[in-house]
Amino acid sequence: MENIALIDSFSEFKDDKLIDRVTLMAILEDVFRNALKKKYGSDDNFDIIINPDKGDMEIWRRRIVVADDDLDLENEEITLTEARKIEPDFEIGEEVSEEVKLIDLGRRAILALRQNLISKIHEHDSTNLYKQFKDLIGEIYTAEVHHVRPRVVILVDDEGNEIVLPKEKQIPSDFFRKGDNVRGIIESVELKGNKPQIIMSRTADKFLEKLFEQEIPEVFDGLINIKNVVRIPGEKAKVAVDSYDDRIDPVGACVGMKGSRIHGIVRELGNENIDVINYTTNIQLYITRALSPAKVSSVKINEETKRAEVFLKLDEVSKAIGRGGHNIRLAGQLTGYELDVIREGSEMENDDVELTEFIDEIDGWIIDEFAKIGLDTAKSILSQNVDDLVRRTDLEEETILEVIKILKEEFED
Repeated sequence: MENIALIDSFSEFKDDKLIDRVTLMAILEDVFRNALKKKYGSDDNFDIIINPDKGDMEIWRRRIVVADDDLDLENEEITLTEARKIEPDFEIGEEVSEEVKLIDLGRRAILALRQNLISKIHEHDSTNLYKQFKDLIGEIYTAEVHHVRPRVVILVDDEGNEIVLPKEKQIPSDFFRKGDNVRGIIESVELKGNKPQIIMSRTADKFLEKLFEQEIPEVFDGLINIKNVVRIPGEKAKVAVDSYDDRIDPVGACVGMKGSRIHGIVRELGNENIDVINYTTNIQLYITRALSPAKVSSVKINEETKRAEVFLKLDEVSKAIGRGGHNIRLAGQLTGYELDVIREGSEMENDDVELTEFIDEIDGWIIDEFAKIGLDTAKSILSQNVDDLVRRTDLEEETILEVIKILKEEFED
């Protein structure tokens, strides 16, 4: 047979581990049937026999014998004269099977057929890759840095699959070089044309949860359950854990002796500060634990508005809020309640006030500027000279005077 082009195509794909023999045969038959439709208008009366192992195939066309002057459908009928050239004893009304040689399709058709075959194989590979990584969404995956770009890192796994780690899915302190191994979770798989784009994330809450499963045997075995995870990637995280076995201390098991178990996770996440707390259905106790390391005096819950007033002594307020407000923000996310800090103690005029409590009136970036020079309370700012504040910060004198005015009005009220 004149099937050299076909044999060449088979040799490229027959050993591909992603394609089983049955699938390859189905792809080949589909490709040839498309070619036959283009050549003859229909493939209904063709039989295709394929041997992908040998790179061999046969195409047979079935036609009905008609009288020489009754030929209407050339693809489905054959004249008696032509039929008897094949076998001399054919009669009108009988079915003739005749082999169609590849060369009969024409050189251009054979080249198009080969290109179509390659395209179908690649399409099949892409579909398989899409399904493979769809099943891995939410799981930890490791790949090697292939190329570092300003807004994305391109990774390649052991099988040569390309994985994308966008800048916004990286921990702020992440720094990668070509050849580095990177761990993250497969967050999504998107089809871009016919090619799947695999997205990895290191900032997802799920990544921290999966690291706990991977690094802590009791979590992996199901003896400890992770009830909730919230994070500010690279900064701080809170993980609520629970166990049905009273003999197990969930927090102790996760942290380990002197932090030995959690240390590897912290290092993986760029020294992200991780608080592990015991989960409870007692909301007041849950909120109290979530605000650790602050010691909460009492909690007043409003179930309708999902808000909670948290009462703390003055020296505990800054601990509850945390640097940049991270602690109280994460505690609210973990518990599902909007948390309002209420200071206990003497009257306002005798108390100092955390600067973060003026967030509704003073922009956060201004508060951060004061915090950089160690001024995080109202009194600490009011005790400073204006010219000195201008010199020590990047704030304009007008901005500082406006802040002082706001603070004084609060104390006067």
